[in-house]
Amino acid sequence: MSITAAAALRAAGQALRAAGQALRAEWTKFRTVAGPAWLLAGVATLTVAVAVAAAGAVRCRSAGCGIDPATVSFTGIYPAQAVVAVAGVLAIGNEYSTGMIRLSLTAMPRRLTWFFAKATVLTAPVLTASALAVAGAALAGRLILPGRGFTPAHGYASLTSATDVRAAVGAVLYLTLVALLSLGLTAAVRDSAAAIGLVLGVLYLFPLAADVISNPPLTRHLDQIGPLPAGLDAQATIGVGSLPLTPWQGLGVVALWAVGALLVGALALRFRDA
Repeated sequence: MSITAAAALRAAGQALRAAGQALRAEWTKFRTVAGPAWLLAGVATLTVAVAVAAAGAVRCRSAGCGIDPATVSFTGIYPAQAVVAVAGVLAIGNEYSTGMIRLSLTAMPRRLTWFFAKATVLTAPVLTASALAVAGAALAGRLILPGRGFTPAHGYASLTSATDVRAAVGAVLYLTLVALLSLGLTAAVRDSAAAIGLVLGVLYLFPLAADVISNPPLTRHLDQIGPLPAGLDAQATIGVGSLPLTPWQGLGVVALWAVGALLVGALALRFRDA
């Protein structure tokens, strides 16, 4: 083995050890702070509670009533995403507000390793909480909606089809991507309050603008590029052909927003002082 190859292997080994240390440290911080657990429990509770209320309030009175049962079941995703966004913001915002960021970067000088370890540690519990929330909401819809007219006689042969599963997966991934989007933007602005405002603005500005603009082509473009409307497209099960984006395209748009925010946050962390 050449000296260059041996040096490369040593460097790779050191990088892996550093990544492992960063993951352990970030997981220790995450699980020993009560706030994130309560926020993620709130995500599940809010999503299911809103699903129960929405399913109990809707009624499909005739065949072809045009109501998407998945949209009804996952109504709670709309408010729950704000809670997920706060969890993503606080995951790194607390480090800046308490001054712990200097200690963290002293213990782990590889800033990007530390940052992406934090992103990884955030992803796992958010993904788990989102899966539980969506599963509970889907179950609530499955139990309540048939009694509200969503029956085979009205064209709803099944509420557990492959399309419904795809919508549920899209909802889980959407919430997880919102958390990562929030983490990246917070790393860039370094202030929790400002980051929460920025994240909510990014989420809600596009649909609000689309509602007040009377130009249909521009409205459609806003729905195509905004993370919230694109993410909601990923949860649709009927009328998919008339949506601005297909469900997977919509999820891809949200993923691009999350990746872009993480890259901006990583660059800010890399080239600015803590």
